[in-house]
Amino acid sequence: MVFEELEVEATMHKTILYALTCSFIASSGFAAAPQSAKDSRWWSHVSYLADDALEGRNTGSEGHRKAAAYVAKEFEKAGLRPGGKDGYFQSVAFITNELDESRSGLTLVGPSGEQALTLGDDANISVRIDPAASVDAELVFAGHGLAIPEANHDDFQGLDVRGKVVVYLSGPPPSVPAPLAAHMQSARERAGMLSKLGAVGSVSIANPKHMDIPWERATLARFIPSMRLADPEFNDGQGQKIAIAVNPARAEKWFAGSGHTFQGILDAADAGKPLPRFSLPTRLTAKAALKQSETESQNVAAILPGHHPKLKGEYVVFSAHLDHLGVGKPIDGDAIYNGAMDNAAGIATMLDAAASLKERGIKPDRSILFLAVTGEEKGLLGSRYFTNRPTVDRGALVADINVDMYLPIFPLKKLTIYGMQESNLGELASEVASSLKVAPQADPEPNRNLFIRSDQYSFIRQGVPSLALKVGFDKGSPEEKLAKEWLTKRYHAPSDDLNQPVDHQAAADFNVLVARLLERVANEPERPRWNASSFFKRFASPGS
Repeated sequence: MVFEELEVEATMHKTILYALTCSFIASSGFAAAPQSAKDSRWWSHVSYLADDALEGRNTGSEGHRKAAAYVAKEFEKAGLRPGGKDGYFQSVAFITNELDESRSGLTLVGPSGEQALTLGDDANISVRIDPAASVDAELVFAGHGLAIPEANHDDFQGLDVRGKVVVYLSGPPPSVPAPLAAHMQSARERAGMLSKLGAVGSVSIANPKHMDIPWERATLARFIPSMRLADPEFNDGQGQKIAIAVNPARAEKWFAGSGHTFQGILDAADAGKPLPRFSLPTRLTAKAALKQSETESQNVAAILPGHHPKLKGEYVVFSAHLDHLGVGKPIDGDAIYNGAMDNAAGIATMLDAAASLKERGIKPDRSILFLAVTGEEKGLLGSRYFTNRPTVDRGALVADINVDMYLPIFPLKKLTIYGMQESNLGELASEVASSLKVAPQADPEPNRNLFIRSDQYSFIRQGVPSLALKVGFDKGSPEEKLAKEWLTKRYHAPSDDLNQPVDHQAAADFNVLVARLLERVANEPERPRWNASSFFKRFASPGS
């Protein structure tokens, strides 16, 4: 036979073998998953990474450095090839920003005089951009604060926002498709849009119905320093002088004298009605004192080499973030934000999958690149750096499967696939899940914008078809209630630690599913592709 015929025959054999394997697994459930609870390899990784000794693995900290060294050692033990610039490591430089609240403040100046706001209680100044030392500007309310020509939606129509600060209600308008709305709400897109319109800053007010964390706890995050990439190329400030987040429980004062109320705006949003747009009779004066420093942190990368003569130079990426929040303000006497589920669990799944593929003697057609990124909690910074400065040929990155806070806190009966309808990776993930008697489903909560809130978004912006996976639930089910309670009580809190209830069998089942999906994508004859209807297809290079 000529080479092409041999290639077709090999692909047919592989497809038949994969189908037989899936058939066996489907008939036996998750028989390959370890049944023991706290003695599993997965739990041993979680236990190390989320131990108090690593002090929450904050980006650039000694705890993060230890965690990165641990991951590199496990990659080496699994027989994976180094995939970084310095062995398994890729160093990333950061600028650290911290607000000196004693020398900072916000004041509303309106018809009734001046009203000083209390930082932490009324509102917070974001330091993910470098705020100006002082700002004095008019305010304008612009609905959802979005201009989306593709959806014929423009919250700025008829408004003059030049030199002004734009106040908006977070969340998407109901008329805009979820993927498009999510992308346009990203910090980078919004800053660029506001700068083009001449606005000098923004004030976001969350809809309480869509808040993952109560304000009383979320506001404590302001004491954890923010970061940005040190390379000036990645500065997203784009001329913005101030970015503020407002406590929705104290938002009415921003609308005093305007003829509108915040409650009325919430009612309109909850009813799916268009939001009003109007100038506010109030000015904002702000001052911000910034403390800056420099630090360095690590992405950790390893490669399971491919074996196909033509496809081995392509890479299927498995990404998960290694960092968490470090040490912060105590809650119930505990100041270490361990990040057991967010995201020691995802890194542990990565390490388990790497070891499992190697132990099973899997020789994929494409190479699989395991990537533990830093700086996710700081704004997807480690993955953004990697996708712009990849350690392999950028054009060879064909897919990203991302795992972040997948919450194995109840049995894996449903798999939520973020990006399910955007590329044919959704079909592959659905087939693998179904073969394991797990029901696949698309994002059940599009208003949370989760598809752009973790590291898959960095790959998406480089045109790489991507998915994110979580243990799913039915709307209105007891499992949904558990997930909501987890977000309220444990998300970005010290209670996301090793003492919380975990369904170890769900984690073991999830690990099997992820490993099977990596194998499936790596062995597909054709590289993954965006669906023709996907908004994100615009990021792909021509012909891909």
